[in-house]
Amino acid sequence: MQQISRSAHLSPIVAPMILLHLTVTGFSSLRLSSSTPVTHVARYAASPRSVTMQHDGKGFGGGEATRDPPPTVYDPSDPKGKQQAIHKAESFAEYLAKRGGFSDSHKSGVCEPRGAAAATAVSKVAPATAPASGSPYAVLADAYFADIRRELALLMDNPSWDDGSLAPVLIRLAWHSSGTYDKASGTGGSNGAGMRFDAEASDCENAGLHTARAFLEPVKRKFPGISYSDLWVLAAYVGIEHTGGPSIAFRPGRVDWEGEHELLAGGWCNPMPRGGHGRLPGAEKYVAYDSADAAGRPSGWQKLCGHIRDEVFYRMGFGDREIVALLCGGHVYGRCHRGSSGYAGAWVEHPTRFSNEYATDMLEDEWRLVGHEDTWLDDMGAAELRPAAGNRQYVNKCPLGTGGDDANQMMLLSDMALAWDPDFRVHLEAFAADEAMLAREFGAAFKKLTELGCEGVLQPEVAAGGLAAAR
Repeated sequence: MQQISRSAHLSPIVAPMILLHLTVTGFSSLRLSSSTPVTHVARYAASPRSVTMQHDGKGFGGGEATRDPPPTVYDPSDPKGKQQAIHKAESFAEYLAKRGGFSDSHKSGVCEPRGAAAATAVSKVAPATAPASGSPYAVLADAYFADIRRELALLMDNPSWDDGSLAPVLIRLAWHSSGTYDKASGTGGSNGAGMRFDAEASDCENAGLHTARAFLEPVKRKFPGISYSDLWVLAAYVGIEHTGGPSIAFRPGRVDWEGEHELLAGGWCNPMPRGGHGRLPGAEKYVAYDSADAAGRPSGWQKLCGHIRDEVFYRMGFGDREIVALLCGGHVYGRCHRGSSGYAGAWVEHPTRFSNEYATDMLEDEWRLVGHEDTWLDDMGAAELRPAAGNRQYVNKCPLGTGGDDANQMMLLSDMALAWDPDFRVHLEAFAADEAMLAREFGAAFKKLTELGCEGVLQPEVAAGGLAAAR
């Protein structure tokens, strides 16, 4: 089965896919009350803002920065690999410090006040309501978040990670944390950072995201005033902007859940039901491969479109155009891993740069449905595109040699649905024709996604200026 459109040739990807073999885990955390982040922000204002992290772990300096650490081994005392993931993140933080991102004026690595200024700063706690624009607290918050942005920007380029960038996995972390929102019940969303707990972390759609959370741990320890839920969202915003995408204005104020019981009260289960909690999209849901229509589309694809609309995005309050904008902007980043999701490969040739390549390639390339048994991909140098046994995906290759000179790319069934469904396709074609329009609408839709369910806690936007102002 294949899509009938033809492709323009793309140059091959030369960077190999690098995998980190870890299992899903979550982080435990004490709840940050609404006033706690502000206290840290106030303390921070009285201290120097050029700070470096200090660690005892092995660094990424020199040649170590150009190769992936050895595969994680099973440790009976650390069955979920949490400590090894944190060690990898801390090692990279040490590498960044050696690279000279910040001065070492604070050896503790935590922004704390000193001397007489400390008493003054600590007294400046946050008001019960959101601060007025231009108030002293708002100014302090802007300075605090500007330095967090700077730290996150330094984190993005990582030679040991997929295609040399952490941006894609951090964008996915914020998306999956936010994409659980249900407007009917008011549950889910980015507020709470529920993925720190097994009830949410163990969802099969969140496989591999424990590494994203681990890479942010040193930043959280250095800036304790920001909640995990705010940090995950801000990291995604910085990642998008760092890779050439739109600048998204950030609103802080999300509060972390105190414990898993708050997740369970919102409808999650532990242990997780087979197939997950159902709030995140399934790539092949309702699709059968016993027959196909005249265009080669497998039976059940219309039901898959219904799943994307009714069970996922309409449930959160999105319309068709926003759905397409989110997928076009989000799936230009990163790649799928056979060992995590069961799917394999990158959507686009350049998976660490914002573009409308996802939309253009879907419409212009020829796509063929494959499974794990399609070993002819190996002979074409495209073994990385063979999904795990039992999974199916589309690839820009053909056993007769078509696509052999193109970069190895794939599309999920849920991606191809945007080209098959006429109401989705009209928006796909619009974004394929206008990258600037995609940037604007993706930025707006992603901001909406990450603020769903947070209306009661979010504060005013941090001062404009984006990443450039934080450099």
